[in-house]
Amino acid sequence: MSEIKDGSVHLVVTSPPYPMIEKWDTMFENLCFRTQHNSLTLTWVECARVLCNGGIMCINIGDATRTIKGKGFACYPNFAAITMKMYNLGFTPLIPIFWKKISNRPNAFLGSGMLPPNGYVSQDHEYIAIFRKGPLRKFKPKDKTRYDSQFSKSERDIWFNQTWTVGGAKNAKETSEFPLQIPNRLIQMFSIKGDTVLDPFCGTGRCMKTADFLHRKGIGYDIVDQPDLRKET
Repeated sequence: MSEIKDGSVHLVVTSPPYPMIEKWDTMFENLCFRTQHNSLTLTWVECARVLCNGGIMCINIGDATRTIKGKGFACYPNFAAITMKMYNLGFTPLIPIFWKKISNRPNAFLGSGMLPPNGYVSQDHEYIAIFRKGPLRKFKPKDKTRYDSQFSKSERDIWFNQTWTVGGAKNAKETSEFPLQIPNRLIQMFSIKGDTVLDPFCGTGRCMKTADFLHRKGIGYDIVDQPDLRKET
């Protein structure tokens, strides 16, 4: 992301391709949990460069469940892997959010009926990992823009609860899109008006559109050629 200056971004909100999810095998070009996370780390290093001191990084990620020949069924801990990568890059891990995704599946049980011990716990949530670069961000006393950006007590009570129950994206063009409610909350929680918000895996640009609506600057990158999104919002 050479177009972005060092320390010029205030918030990163993104949902990367999840390692060990079959539809992204071709992109990663390697069916190996560690290798796929090493590929994502190239982006995290660049995010660390462009993020300001005190800036926040929010990464929506889910653990992957998959059956691989010769290894059988397994849960691949994407959240844990990303947390350790970010910690090793010098970020401070903060308390994550558990996003309980509403599902219409009548029965998510995996395994051998009612017989123990070979059943698997159903997976019904993803994580929003939250990290801070360096010390707390500083503001002048009674900073007007900061006060203009404040949220209500009722919003605070919901948004800063560790478990979020939010349905999937409506009319999503891709199953990987997160609903607008997710970036809407995160942008208001961790940035102020006029800040720059970055999504390095922007897809159809939902995060950028939300940033613009909330009076922030949005920058997005994606490997898919979408000319209408290849600009600062």
